[in-house]
Amino acid sequence: MNFFNATWVSLPCFKRLPVNAAALFCVFLLGACSRPSGPEPLRVGMDLSYPPFETIDASGRPTGVSVDLAESLAAALGRPLRIENIPFTGLIPSLKTGQIDCVISSMTDTPERRESISFSEPYLSVGLALLVPSTSSAQGLEDLDQEGRTIVVRQGTTGEVWARANIRAAKILAVEKESAAVTEVLQGKADAFVYDQMSVWKNASMQSGKLKPLLQPLRKESWAVGLAKDNSDLRERINAFLRGFRASGGFDALGEKYLSDQKQAFREQGLDFYF
Repeated sequence: MNFFNATWVSLPCFKRLPVNAAALFCVFLLGACSRPSGPEPLRVGMDLSYPPFETIDASGRPTGVSVDLAESLAAALGRPLRIENIPFTGLIPSLKTGQIDCVISSMTDTPERRESISFSEPYLSVGLALLVPSTSSAQGLEDLDQEGRTIVVRQGTTGEVWARANIRAAKILAVEKESAAVTEVLQGKADAFVYDQMSVWKNASMQSGKLKPLLQPLRKESWAVGLAKDNSDLRERINAFLRGFRASGGFDALGEKYLSDQKQAFREQGLDFYF
């Protein structure tokens, strides 16, 4: 029946209603039916450009360590998951404006970031390491921080911040892109590249013996889930999840699934793995 063409309408439990009242009641019913049922989605911000942690697979779906972690977190909270793909520089602003509930995107917990957001307990520990030519005799920073040496860093990274605070004698060269820093070392224009252990290991593996990683950490950093400062309830829930996920072997499984080669390399060098 077309409510808007009828003069009177018969509805269950209602006596004959004028058309305007019937129309309003219909709109009310449709509105009630269209309201979403169940819990609100957990909106997780990620920059899906950092494999194997957060990236997009060949079919266009998010994949990686952070994605699996977010899926497990959402399931533990009893909420559907919605991943928002946001450039890294936009993650904290999106969190502060309420566009997302949390950030799981290889984000380092730093004092500077804590001025504007809060963090969960750390879930991963990664160190700054050195990428050097395979022919280099350097065993560590003490062999490289010398007059006449050049150490390349990527602009805006914690590697640059650390290098400027700790390197005394060598020249520091800052470049915009990771690939440019690697090229500087490959071409002999820089003696080492200071970057995170994961990327150092990956770049050495990709260069067919031309580069080697010195994975002994110069400094350790922690990754954590980023949250709005006033969201203490979600922070407590996430911390409880992280403890349980670790105790149940969840992080060990992620390491074997996505980082097995790196895990083996760390084991051979007697280094602690990330998780």
